Amino acid sequence: MSRLESSRTSLLVCACAAAMLSGCAVANPFATAAVDPASPVAAEVAAKARASRNYPTFADIPPVPTDVRPLPAFGRAATAVEVAGADLMRETAPGTWTLTGTEAFAGRARDLAGPEIAGAESTTAATEAFAKAQRARATPPPPPR
Repeated sequence: MSRLESSRTSLLVCACAAAMLSGCAVANPFATAAVDPASPVAAEVAAKARASRNYPTFADIPPVPTDVRPLPAFGRAATAVEVAGADLMRETAPGTWTLTGTEAFAGRARDLAGPEIAGAESTTAATEAFAKAQRARATPPPPPR
């Protein structure tokens, strides 16, 4: 960036900042706002506008709680979460695992499940016959009008 461009950019930034800050210098628009005298709350609004107010001071800010972990501990916890996430992504990335040894796994599962039910094939055939009969009996819904 040349010096001329830098100067122009600085001038533009200063002009924008001055324009934004000039809005802050305007008087409070609510201080001069008129209240309709016929309003049922006109008297209360006028009294509240003239009332002296006690504004909070810096002494009113509560002390820092002591039962909260210190700020660096939040950072360490966030880092631990990010490290755990990176570990999980690395361990589950494509190509890092395969499905091997499935026969041994299935055999153990069959052993734990117990002996097979006698006539399971006939139960499957009966279920298929029932499903076929229900499909033949079913009627399609009427066409939309």
